[in-house]
Amino acid sequence: MKKLLIFILFVLTVSAAFGQDEDSGKISGYIFGDYYYFIENNNPKLKDMNGFQLRRVYLTYDHSYDKEFSMRLRLEMNTPDGFSNNAGTSIPFIKDAYLKYKTGKTQFILGISPTPTWEVVEKIWGYRSVEKTPLDLQKFGSSRDFGLAVKGELGENGIIKYHAMLANGNSNKSEFNSGKKVLLSVGVYPIKNIIFEVYGDYNRLGVDKDIYTLQGFAAYKTDDFRLGLHFAQQTRQTGADDLKLEIGSIFSAVKVFSNINLFARLDRTFDPNTSGEKISYLPFNKTAKSTFVVVGLDYSPIKNVFLMPNIEFIRYDENKDGVTPKSDVVPRFTFYYTF
Repeated sequence: MKKLLIFILFVLTVSAAFGQDEDSGKISGYIFGDYYYFIENNNPKLKDMNGFQLRRVYLTYDHSYDKEFSMRLRLEMNTPDGFSNNAGTSIPFIKDAYLKYKTGKTQFILGISPTPTWEVVEKIWGYRSVEKTPLDLQKFGSSRDFGLAVKGELGENGIIKYHAMLANGNSNKSEFNSGKKVLLSVGVYPIKNIIFEVYGDYNRLGVDKDIYTLQGFAAYKTDDFRLGLHFAQQTRQTGADDLKLEIGSIFSAVKVFSNINLFARLDRTFDPNTSGEKISYLPFNKTAKSTFVVVGLDYSPIKNVFLMPNIEFIRYDENKDGVTPKSDVVPRFTFYYTF
């Protein structure tokens, strides 16, 4: 209750600030959630589970001090999935809290801010409200971290774009070790509709405990069509045996009418993800390789409101014990609106 009161106080405070200075302050946000039904699941306890859930609520306040300095404060809430006895109410937490300095084509960002890990991939995929990007879904990293970032463009017409970051390596949580995380993405935009990006990070967790990630991404994008190809590899050194994970993905979205789009995505995990059972809203079996598919329709009855019936399907390979886990089949009716 105390945290909820703080959240309400935040809303009232920034609303007052926005009302006093409309030229420099702006409130925005969005909400998305679903009605879901587990027709089949690799965990027998989840079969036939269904219900309504809010997977994200954002409330954002942006403020510009002048042409060079600006700031953002964003809170997030979501409904615990309840699949692991986590049922509870939504609790707000800080998602973004940063100060930005912009000079020319270069930005310096200090605080909790978006990482370069899948920022471009998520933008091209365009359906975070339906499902996370592959690396986000499989817990290869975090969308936020606390540190110092530099973003900018090089060459004529910004043909090269970069995003570098030095951070704690513990998302938006407190630092818990002496190590740091270094992240870098470099994108090449040779023509208007083509994107190539390479990404890498190194997270120093402690003695003989390091994580390395490498990622490649290519996309073709127009107003009516998007196609993306994505591959990533991560090595987790834990002090004993190294864990190497690889994942590939292909996705597409096409506009069929002015307010209707169709979308589809296929992810292939080439190694079992030992953290699979911890994936919120869609726990994976942790013992087997998997193929994930999502297909759906995006209908916008009015501006900023989207209704998206979709279905997610996960097929598992035979694991090392000779057992093939049952497939997951999850139809959803997803809603998404912005303000």
